Amino acid sequence: QVQLVESGGGLVQAGGSLRLSCAASGRTFTGATLGWFRQAPGKEREFVASITWLGGTKYYADSVKDRFTISRDTAKNTVYLQMNSLKPEDTAIYYCNTVSRVSSPGNYWGQGTQVTVSS
Repeated sequence: QVQLVESGGGLVQAGGSLRLSCAASGRTFTGATLGWFRQAPGKEREFVASITWLGGTKYYADSVKDRFTISRDTAKNTVYLQMNSLKPEDTAIYYCNTVSRVSSPGNYWGQGTQVTVSS
């Protein structure tokens, strides 16, 4: 069974930082672009960031550019999202998934990890 399991969320004050992790199991994602998405209460799920297999190309949503950094460890089959200067509007459930066409998600939705930023 293929799974992407997110972790690292929590409650943090505005201006703080969190590091999310997404571990793949059941298969490797050799060659795949992976990324992060988020869904805030009452809103549509949106693209946050993506990274190609060897990490040479990264894309970010304008809302997180210069604050979030995506990275991956291919040996560990894990992708990370370092989130700095967090804002209350970053509050959402964060999911990782495969990505095509820069920001389109695949079909590997997991449970996500909750990030709550207090003002």
